[in-house]
Amino acid sequence: MNPIRFVRTTLLALGLASFSTLAQSGPDAATPLRIGEINSYKAIPAFLEPYKMGWQLAQEQINARGGVLGRPVEVLWRDDNGSPGESIRAAQDLMTREGAEVLFGGFLSHTGLALTDFARQRKVFFLAAEPLTDKITWQNGNRYTFRLRPSTWMHVAALAPEAIKLNKKRWAIVYPNYEYGQSAVTTFKRMMQGAQPDIEFVAEQAVPLGKIDAGAVVQALDDARPDAIFNVLFAADLTRFVREGNTRGLFEGREVVSVLSGEPEYIDPLGTETPEGWIVTGYPWYAIETPSNRAFVEAYQARFNDYPRVGSVVGYASLMSLAAGIEKAGSTDTEALIEAFRGLQLDSPYGPIEYRSLDHQATMGVYVGKTAQRDGKGVMVDFHYIDGADLQPSDEQVRQLRTAAP
Repeated sequence: MNPIRFVRTTLLALGLASFSTLAQSGPDAATPLRIGEINSYKAIPAFLEPYKMGWQLAQEQINARGGVLGRPVEVLWRDDNGSPGESIRAAQDLMTREGAEVLFGGFLSHTGLALTDFARQRKVFFLAAEPLTDKITWQNGNRYTFRLRPSTWMHVAALAPEAIKLNKKRWAIVYPNYEYGQSAVTTFKRMMQGAQPDIEFVAEQAVPLGKIDAGAVVQALDDARPDAIFNVLFAADLTRFVREGNTRGLFEGREVVSVLSGEPEYIDPLGTETPEGWIVTGYPWYAIETPSNRAFVEAYQARFNDYPRVGSVVGYASLMSLAAGIEKAGSTDTEALIEAFRGLQLDSPYGPIEYRSLDHQATMGVYVGKTAQRDGKGVMVDFHYIDGADLQPSDEQVRQLRTAAP
């Protein structure tokens, strides 16, 4: 055989063999694993700026240990401006133009539900990081969507026993008038009436999100002369409500049970205006001495020269969950990921969590305590942790809620 022809033939054969090997082995190890993230960064900066820092820390730690399946993780994020339509457009762009292999994110309930439906229609894996609406894992749940953060039901279920212990008859309620607030109030009423049939709800103020008329709301609540108040407001609405309530003496001699108000995102801006003795859910990062939380706090402070918020934990644990799920699945194939996430267990700053096979809800729990002031700052005291596995309705109730779910 002609020596030159022999060399060419040999090189061609070797090249074809190499190409065949690469084609069979899937993405090259150097090819980034592209993960799409969508959130309302401009609309809710107090929560979502720390949230982004959380997943950035996770991304750096994951890549420092070699990535996922030998591939470096690249998070491609988009801002949806708090709009469900923008959420869908961002998801489409990330999947079709940017080549994202899985999606995570969401904060507001309505944007989270839009992304949940997108995942169902497009058969794409979606991890809902933050939206609290129960519908994501129950009525509107689907096989493609999992959720990390405790749901609205779970937050209210953590507070209801404390509210029942107060044994107050006349309750007033104030909440943001959209799915999350409405759902929280419905669940609270049901739980309270089940334990205390003679309870009365003497006032109810539904507030447009981000547009509270604090003076009018406080006056209406005060006029009803309640024994106790159930509050679901957060962010700037909460700050205005507390300030006006302090000025008018609304909280004097009254118990207040308040969802989310112990979270650093919302209690820190109150400073010296922080009410004393409210029963709240939150994240007292400075006083939780578990090894997982201490390691997270130290790494976060070293990286950002700042302290973590709840958003930081959610962002961090979301990306760590995806990394663990993809490693378990051995790929980003949607069906393989679904099977990997059912029963997936991992550690988090809150402690061990598991994604339930029944409804795809993680068992991340809730810290319950009371508000106080220390050195001019709002803090949580007398707190305890409730595992998310203990904050669920019965399996039969969950199955009924998911009956119509695709």
